[in-house]
Amino acid sequence: MSTTSDDVQAAVRAVRASSRRRQLLDAAVAVMGRTGFHSMSMQALADEAQVSVGLFYKYFGSKEDILLAAIVDILETFRDQLQPAMDLAGDDPVMQLIAGFRQYTTIVDENRDAVVLTYRESRTLDAEGRERIKELEVETSAPMADAIRAGIAAGLLNDVDVDLVVFDLMMLAHGWALKHWHFAPEYALESYIAAQLRFTLSALVVGDKVEEYLARI
Repeated sequence: MSTTSDDVQAAVRAVRASSRRRQLLDAAVAVMGRTGFHSMSMQALADEAQVSVGLFYKYFGSKEDILLAAIVDILETFRDQLQPAMDLAGDDPVMQLIAGFRQYTTIVDENRDAVVLTYRESRTLDAEGRERIKELEVETSAPMADAIRAGIAAGLLNDVDVDLVVFDLMMLAHGWALKHWHFAPEYALESYIAAQLRFTLSALVVGDKVEEYLARI
C-alpha cells in the first residue's frame, strides 16, 4: 500500500498535536508543583506554556481534565516502558526484576515533579478518575509481579506476598522523587538504585543465590 500525501500530512498533524500536548502537560505539572491544583489558574498555565488560554481548552476541557491527564501520562509511561526493559534482561526472572526496578526508578527520576503531583493531588480527582488511576497502577505493577511469581516458581526467590513486595518496590522507587531533597546530596541515581536493590534482594533471593545476584547489580 502506497503512502499518499494525505497520509503524510495526517502523520505530521498527529506528531504536532502530541508535541503540543506534551508541552501543555509539562507546563501544568510545573505550575501545579508551585501553586497546587486548587490555586492553579488557566491563565497561569497559559503563561507557563507561552500559549493562549484558548489553546489549553482546545486540548483539555477543564482543570480537572488537565490534572487527570498529567497523572495518567506518567502512569502510562511506567506501563509502556517497564516490560520492554525487563524483556531485554533475558529469561532469568530475578534479572528481569532488577531491570524492572531500575527502569521504574529511572522513569521516576525523569518525571520527579509528576510523581510528586500524583501523590499530592490524585485525591482531587472524581470517582471515575480515581478508578482509572487504580486500573493503570495495576497494569503498571503486573510485569514485576509476574517476574516475582516466576522467580518463586523457579526456586530463586523466597515464597512471599507478591502484591506486597511489588508495592514495596514501587514505594522505594517513588521515594527517589518524594525524598529527592534528602537523598540526592548523598546518592546519584544509579547508586540509589543499587542500594535499594541490595536491600531488597537480600530479603527476596533464596540464601545460596543472594551473593550471585548482588554481584550482578
